Amino acid sequence: MKNIIQKAVDIIRNTDCPPLRIMEVCGTHTHEIFRLGIRKILPDHITMISGPGCPVCVTPTSYIDEAVLLAAEKNVTICTFGDLVRVPGTERSLADVRAAGGEVMTVYSPLDAEAYAREHPEKQVVFLSVGFETTTPADCLSVRAAEQDGIRNYAILTSNKTMPEAYRAMAGSTDVFLYPGHVHAITGTGICRELREKGVSGVVAGFTAAELTTAIAAIVLRAKTGEPFFENCYPRVVRDEGNPAAMKIIEEYMEPCDAEWRGIGSMKDSGLRLKEKWSAYDARIKFDLPALTGRSHPACRCGDILRGACLPADCPLFGKVCTPDHPVGACMVSGEGTCSAYYTYN
Repeated sequence: MKNIIQKAVDIIRNTDCPPLRIMEVCGTHTHEIFRLGIRKILPDHITMISGPGCPVCVTPTSYIDEAVLLAAEKNVTICTFGDLVRVPGTERSLADVRAAGGEVMTVYSPLDAEAYAREHPEKQVVFLSVGFETTTPADCLSVRAAEQDGIRNYAILTSNKTMPEAYRAMAGSTDVFLYPGHVHAITGTGICRELREKGVSGVVAGFTAAELTTAIAAIVLRAKTGEPFFENCYPRVVRDEGNPAAMKIIEEYMEPCDAEWRGIGSMKDSGLRLKEKWSAYDARIKFDLPALTGRSHPACRCGDILRGACLPADCPLFGKVCTPDHPVGACMVSGEGTCSAYYTYN
């Protein structure tokens, strides 16, 4: 393993190639690249920039406001992954609502939330369905379980997103994408190859030191040619066809919709919502939620950071007003957030 890493590092350091901006789309990649010290081995002409691959970070403020409304005014028990609890809404976070007596529970999977609803029929339970293609199948499975169990006190509040439109939106901000391995384990590599035909280069990468350095070395070698390229550098997990069973359940329960991405805005068909057949489990319909327009802190630059337009240190709040203990923006809250990574490792 050390020989593989050393060979990759030698290629990265000693290969002549044009200046490169490599966008690591995945928040886990951002943290691992910092944690493993990979940024420190890069020559000056290679720059890593972070993209919109943290699902909590790109979730808009209006979604947090919807969840707050459900918990604070609709007497709903909110079940969610831990990161979302502390993300600021326009006026309050879910942590604030919980401190005031609202029911906000941390769960490890949407199936845990469905099980809680089954065990507590007197309560209305909503799971916050946030994530990319990686986690969406489990959200769909929870709806299937609720339907099979005859549960009517369970629903999901969707903010599910898909990566292709984000890649297209970010293509002008980078020279090469470091594609997220877990997303493409589900979707396959079709979109990567499609983008290559349109002049957008990228490699799919894993998460270990050997996998990440090998992927960057592959980028350096291919960039020398000046031609658009794509390589799957995570073949032990990612196959061209992806995971057909996971994609099938997404297609059974959800359909594309326009979606709001923090920092990018609304993108056509970049989100997923429950199909009409499953509307009984759609929290927006079930609780007749109004359309909300959230407002973030005016000085917070999370949106620019998610577009790769600036670094966390360029934000006037970073490390001063905004810290992991007192986050102002989503990028500092999430365990996959860019600001969190810079604060922890930089």
